[in-house]
Amino acid sequence: MISIIDYNAGNLKSVEKALHLLGEETVITRSFQEIEAADKVILPGVGAFGDAMGQLKKYELDKVIREVTAQGKPFLGICLGLQLLFEGSDESQGVEGLHILDGQVLRIPDAPGLKIPHIGWNSLELANDGRLFQGIENGAYVYFVHSYYLKAANEQIVKATTEYSTHIHASVEQGNVFACQFHPEKSGAVGLSILKNFADLK
Repeated sequence: MISIIDYNAGNLKSVEKALHLLGEETVITRSFQEIEAADKVILPGVGAFGDAMGQLKKYELDKVIREVTAQGKPFLGICLGLQLLFEGSDESQGVEGLHILDGQVLRIPDAPGLKIPHIGWNSLELANDGRLFQGIENGAYVYFVHSYYLKAANEQIVKATTEYSTHIHASVEQGNVFACQFHPEKSGAVGLSILKNFADLK
C-alpha cells in the first residue's frame, strides 16, 4: 500500500492514477494511522511553499512525515513535495520547511528567451546511481512545472540534474528519502518507470 498525503495539494489524483496504471494499491489520506501503516509514502504538491507548510502544520502532517522518514519508510516528494523537504524557499521568506534534507530552494533566475515558470519537457543528466533511475537512459525527458529550484547542500544526494537558466538539482536521494522536482506522473513512460522503481523499493 502506498499512502499519498492529502494536504489539499493539486496533483493528488494524477499521482494516484499513475500508480493505479502500475497496479499499485493506494490511499489518499491525512490519517496518521493510514500513513503509518503504508509500505511507502508520497508527498505530492502544486502551489506555494508557505501555504503548503501552513496546510501540513494545520493537519499536523509535518509530525507524521518526520516520524515515517525517521523510521526508514521509503518516502517520495514530488515537485513542491521535494521543496518542502528542505530548509526553506525564496518563495516564502521566513517560512521554515520540513528540513529533513539540507539545501535551499531558490527562484529560477531570469534569462533571455526563457519563461518563468519553467513549464515543459527537459532532459535529465543522471548522476550518483539513483535507485529511482534504474533502467532509465541518461538524457531521458521529463515534465517540469516550477518557478523555484533546489540547490542541495550535499552534491552526493543529487541523482539527476537539468539546465534551465541555471543548474537545477532535479532529483535527490538520501537513505529512504527520495524527491523529484519534475512530475513523474505526467512524464509518460519514463515517469511511470520512475514510479515503478519507487514502488518496487524494498
